[in-house]
Amino acid sequence: MKNIFLTIFTFFAICFTTTLQAQDIADNAIGLRLGDGDGFGAEISYQRALSANNRLEGNLGWRSGSNFNGFKLTGLYQWLWELDGDFNWYAGAGGGLSSVNADLPNNREVRDTFVFLAGNLGVEYNFETPLLIALDFRPEFGFVDDDLTNDVLNFGIALSLRYQF
Repeated sequence: MKNIFLTIFTFFAICFTTTLQAQDIADNAIGLRLGDGDGFGAEISYQRALSANNRLEGNLGWRSGSNFNGFKLTGLYQWLWELDGDFNWYAGAGGGLSSVNADLPNNREVRDTFVFLAGNLGVEYNFETPLLIALDFRPEFGFVDDDLTNDVLNFGIALSLRYQF
């Protein structure tokens, strides 16, 4: 685990020292979305600009443990607005696909694949270096017959760090 964090830190340190230009909205951005994500934890995140004020975002989260395995794939269309200089806010909508395999107490098993709708609201800051940091809120409405939490509406708050190129 230490090696993973050291590798990520080294990657961002090299990016900071080799590239010193800022963009309003980068053509591409890749990084991590770190949050609760309804139990999925960190997600790999990719953004692709479509125009000066619109972009697509895709996220892949997965989790594997002794009694829980699953993945979540999310796609969002986002609109961006400038707040002040390199500080923006954004809103988006989209959906995704998720699959869960879990062993619950009382010998109950959950094996399910389902789709969900998602919204997205957040703020971001573009540093002078190619680093983008964002804080967002993502409500999700799942269409599932047998879910783990007995609710179909989930809320996720996450901090994202992305390298822009």
